[in-house]
Amino acid sequence: MAHIRIALAQMNPCVGAIGPNTDAVLDWCRDAAEAGAQLVLLPEMVITGYPVEDLAHRSTFVAASIKAVTELTDRLAEAGLADVVVVVGYLDRTEAGRPQNKAAVIHAGAVVATYAKHHLPNYGVFDEFRYFEPGNDLPLIRVCGIDVAIAICEDLWQEGGPVVAAAEAQAGLLAVINASPYERNKDDARGELVARRAQEAGCALAYVNQVGGQDELVFDGDSLICNRGGSILVRGPQFTERLLVCDLELPAATATLASTGRAGASGMTISRTMISETSEPAADPIVPKRFDRLSDLEEIYTALVLGLRDYCGKNGVRHVYQGLSGGIDSALVATIACDALGASNVYAISNPSAYSSEHSRSDAA
Repeated sequence: MAHIRIALAQMNPCVGAIGPNTDAVLDWCRDAAEAGAQLVLLPEMVITGYPVEDLAHRSTFVAASIKAVTELTDRLAEAGLADVVVVVGYLDRTEAGRPQNKAAVIHAGAVVATYAKHHLPNYGVFDEFRYFEPGNDLPLIRVCGIDVAIAICEDLWQEGGPVVAAAEAQAGLLAVINASPYERNKDDARGELVARRAQEAGCALAYVNQVGGQDELVFDGDSLICNRGGSILVRGPQFTERLLVCDLELPAATATLASTGRAGASGMTISRTMISETSEPAADPIVPKRFDRLSDLEEIYTALVLGLRDYCGKNGVRHVYQGLSGGIDSALVATIACDALGASNVYAISNPSAYSSEHSRSDAA
């Protein structure tokens, strides 16, 4: 068996804020390294924020994303973090100029491997098939003697593809970076999915998800690590940033690095990259932690508060104004606004008509 200390950076990026997002990535990697992590996973497209939508078709924006990753490799090395393996999501493009939703694996001041999202969702709030070119290559990175396969979000929700390829390649860990938006009871579905996919891949699975509000979407975090049998070892909090660090004991890699080529049932091309072959168990192992789930009502209310807070904060809105009628609906909106922004930033306006009762006015007051 081999040993690895992994960190999941459940963080809150902002769409379009490439500079601040990249600065935050560096800070999270620094915190992970101080905790002794050897492998750090950051969310899907964290460099650009998610979803980028039509920004994917702006060539200067794509170029800025690529440049930020290149500069991040140097910044990690300059910060003394060259030995840490960092998996970070960003926006890239094919040689023909088509945008791609990708993950970069950074080590020793260089991008040592990349992965392009294979399954592109095209339902509900997603329109990725219109924006991105899918990938068909699965990189395996040997870290601490463990073969780590990389996948991105929807790759886990669809049958076949990277999960099957990870099993065919005999991966020891499937690392999945995500920007999976919240919907009611999503945590239940997500936990069941991650457990099932770990069993199908035949390996442990680490799932990091972003948190925060972005326009009409809210991301709930709820990052997970489960073993190959589907038992959840680590579960992050909902709707709040958190660095989750855990020591894992996993099967050591047995495949040769030369075993690169097209896998069978998945149809994907497997590539392998060596980073480190040996590992030692931690002298002071970190005990896995599972945060309690919120109740249904608390989950919904917290999502509303976070969504409003980030919508205002990310768009430079400092104060909000609302009509307060004395009814339950406007009272609830006022409560959400005060919890999101602070009462000093919320202005309630009473605008009664000639037909408003004194009861409505006094309730509003």
